[in-house]
Amino acid sequence: MCGIAGIVHAVESGGVLDHSHMRRMLGMLRHRGPDQFGIYEDTSATLGSARLKIIDLDAGQQPISNEDGSLWVVFNGEIFNYVELRNDLTLRGHAFSTHTDTEVLIHLFEEYGVECVKRLNGQFAFAIWDNAARSLFLARDRLGVRPLFYTRLNRSLLFASEAKALFTHPDLDARLDPVALEQVFVYWSTLPGRTIFDGIHELPPGHFLTYADGQVELRSYWEISFPPAAETVTAGRLSESEYLEEFSELLTDATRVRLRADVPVGAYLSGGLDSSIIASIVANGSASELATFSVSFEDEDFDESGFQQRMARLLGTRHEVVHARHADIARVFPEVVWHTEIPITRTAPAPMFLLSRLVRDSGFKVVLTGEGADEFLAGYDVFKEAAVRRFWARRPQSKLRPMLLRRLYADIAGLAATSTPFITEFFRPGLAEVRSPYYSHLVRWRNNARTRRFLSEHIIQSAARSGGGGLPGLPPAFHTWGALQQSQFLEAGIFLPQYLLSSQGDRMAMANSVETRHPFLDYRLVEFCNRLPSILKLRGLRDKRVLRQMGAKLLPSDIWQRPKRPYRAPIHRSFFGPSTPEYVHEMLSPRRLDSAGLFRSAAVQSLVKKVQSGMALGETDDMALAGILSAQLLHYQFVSDFHPAPPLSDRDDIKIRGGRLAGSGVS
Repeated sequence: MCGIAGIVHAVESGGVLDHSHMRRMLGMLRHRGPDQFGIYEDTSATLGSARLKIIDLDAGQQPISNEDGSLWVVFNGEIFNYVELRNDLTLRGHAFSTHTDTEVLIHLFEEYGVECVKRLNGQFAFAIWDNAARSLFLARDRLGVRPLFYTRLNRSLLFASEAKALFTHPDLDARLDPVALEQVFVYWSTLPGRTIFDGIHELPPGHFLTYADGQVELRSYWEISFPPAAETVTAGRLSESEYLEEFSELLTDATRVRLRADVPVGAYLSGGLDSSIIASIVANGSASELATFSVSFEDEDFDESGFQQRMARLLGTRHEVVHARHADIARVFPEVVWHTEIPITRTAPAPMFLLSRLVRDSGFKVVLTGEGADEFLAGYDVFKEAAVRRFWARRPQSKLRPMLLRRLYADIAGLAATSTPFITEFFRPGLAEVRSPYYSHLVRWRNNARTRRFLSEHIIQSAARSGGGGLPGLPPAFHTWGALQQSQFLEAGIFLPQYLLSSQGDRMAMANSVETRHPFLDYRLVEFCNRLPSILKLRGLRDKRVLRQMGAKLLPSDIWQRPKRPYRAPIHRSFFGPSTPEYVHEMLSPRRLDSAGLFRSAAVQSLVKKVQSGMALGETDDMALAGILSAQLLHYQFVSDFHPAPPLSDRDDIKIRGGRLAGSGVS
């Protein structure tokens, strides 16, 4: 795992090479790869790498070239099928000087050009510079596990693993995008391709970009798709036991290839079904002791440590736990926002930041996680909610059908005890809009949109003038899919890459130089799950049917039968209590709010008084508080008081490649 960066000019500079700017960019990415640094430079391009050594520890320093030095690559991620690809490329005459997956990329590009991405099974963001054609190729993995940002500046293109590295350029200042800020308060993130920073773009999942002669071309090579509705309603081509066998084989292999590393691999253990199955596969298939890592909470409403400890004892793992107190979440929150580079309407990333620090301090660089099972096997309550509301919409005056909603959202304190009339009115808006392609998510988005009342008039008017808002785009085949599959697309296409794998995933792990790997996101398994009959995912209100069947063979019944409990963390109780951090008062003060111009000061002060008074705070206001505080921190850190990290120095392990002339080799 690494941090990568680059600058490519449309016209050769012709001047004396000076890689001081790349040293500044890599200084901002040091946390992603503190082990080694490398720079390639010629008269048109500069590429940089901050390396976290995981495969071929001695010989894998980047950038890496092909045999004649005409192609150079910097790579962030892992190619899990690199062994098989290398064998095939060797038979085709390619010569290798390392045992890295990075070098496989460069030869795969030589052999297949831009189509090489379709052969990769991995999580990746990489750049290949062709110094003969003077062209750049950027690519990102299918599901958006690894980030990649870019921007145009005059006649140049700049890219980096994190946006903060781009802002080290003296001609590039951070400005928050009003449309993006609105999107965060509706969708919990920006929509794919957009970032919170005006003029900064993120390469969408499953896309690649080419840049030559000053022209950018963006293309999709893979997207989430499903068979037509009729094919997912029927029993399918296989029996249920055959589906289970194929699913189990795919998940086991996806886990196996993600153990490929020259360093130890641990696993996160939440105590739920998904992570428990992954840990079981590893523990049962290995003779060595597995290390597992968990978060426990001071707040019992969020704590699952009993289930975590039970699984650790059952599997015989070396188990370590970080205890997240309210004060801990508040303490690290500014650092969390610095790494997310986007406002967040949840505090859940903060305990994950603490957890990855525990992993790093325990001597591990790689952990397996359970992300992806809920999206592709219909584990979230939003899928059940949509099914109940469609059932209710057939008889909208029924008093019994909305009562089914009581069985959902057990993680939201007090909802189960809420009166039926309240639940009915809460979920009724838009009930009849069953033909809307966004039906499953409209309740969530409309409730979230209530937080727009905190946005300043300037932000609302600026967003409206730009015309950049609106609902998410949909693929042409969307209307042919079943209701469950449409809902899965919205969840896996927005929430998964834009929040879960980013703010809560890559950013929190890599902040502490830890790589996360996700067996459920192996594209072979994803495509298989997308072809499954709906009944093998969601049967009534019972989720992840095929995974639970697998769990019945591996796990105790109280684990595999557990209802889904979404991972969450306390919000207002973290920031307001016996020892509220000074930055909370400062960032939410009228002076700071008016200076930033993002929110209506009076509305925010009213929310703060509500919290301080001890009044019950609803889920929407709780999330608004996190969003406002994180946006204020982000504005302070990146816009009004940006302080770049120190650049690389001569004391760092840096290798400089390239030279005054293209392809001149190692200097």
